[in-house]
Amino acid sequence: MKRLNIHEAKTHLSRLVAEVEQGEQFVLCRAGKPVACLTQYHPAEPRKGGQWKGLVRIGNDFDAPLPPDIARAFRGDGE
Repeated sequence: MKRLNIHEAKTHLSRLVAEVEQGEQFVLCRAGKPVACLTQYHPAEPRKGGQWKGLVRIGNDFDAPLPPDIARAFRGDGE
């Protein structure tokens, strides 16, 4: 990856964006230390649900109160 200081990146931003569109990547530096990357944007694919349908069973007592000893442990009330 090519390294650029921030001033140079601001001066040549349009050219840099064109290069990024062609697959180039840049590291932006402040005082010689890397602070950001300029890379091509790839949008995430939409999430799809239902992959676990029929594979997971939730018990009827799923949201029932916890037994007192487990509830105390979650609250940190000792053992």
